[in-house]
Amino acid sequence: MKKLLLVLFGILIVFAVLAICANMQVRATADERAQTLAGDDLITQPIGSVNHAVTIHRPPHDVWPWLVQMGSGRAGWYAYDFIDNGGHRSADRILPEFQNIEAGSLFPALPGVTDVFTVVQYEPEHSLVLSWRSPSGRYFTTWAFVLERLQPNSTRLIVRGHVAPDYHPYGLPQWIALLLARPAHFIMERKQLLGIARRAESLP
Repeated sequence: MKKLLLVLFGILIVFAVLAICANMQVRATADERAQTLAGDDLITQPIGSVNHAVTIHRPPHDVWPWLVQMGSGRAGWYAYDFIDNGGHRSADRILPEFQNIEAGSLFPALPGVTDVFTVVQYEPEHSLVLSWRSPSGRYFTTWAFVLERLQPNSTRLIVRGHVAPDYHPYGLPQWIALLLARPAHFIMERKQLLGIARRAESLP
């Protein structure tokens, strides 16, 4: 157990250094962290919350298609494909076959896993809320993607994650899970947001 804690502590230090170096690129503002977003009503007293954001020089209409096709085995998560997409490169184009979603649509988290993110709320070209739920329907986590128009051709993509009090991923003690979750989420989220921005801005 002591060796495991030392390894986890070392990983946390690495994550912390990377986060300090890169945080400015996807830092949510104080106002963004304070505002009410879609999905906030699903876990009313979260024990953990993360907020990130990026400015994309495209209108929400051009960003939305990249969000609705996310998922392992779909367009990917635009992050580290060797981790969350089975080594397959995330899509660099809009995939028509994944553009129609509804409440209950599945966005697989990893290749071949049974735990998946489910669409629980969405408003086209404005907000998409995914959740990891228990078999009984309780919300373990929520993951909201919100598009806010800044100017006619500029969008702020705000992402918020909430964790419920009964969240115990992979059987880890909750305090360890929460300790590791924030830096791990940041590393993946930064890559994802910058990947979405690059893809949306690259198309004519």
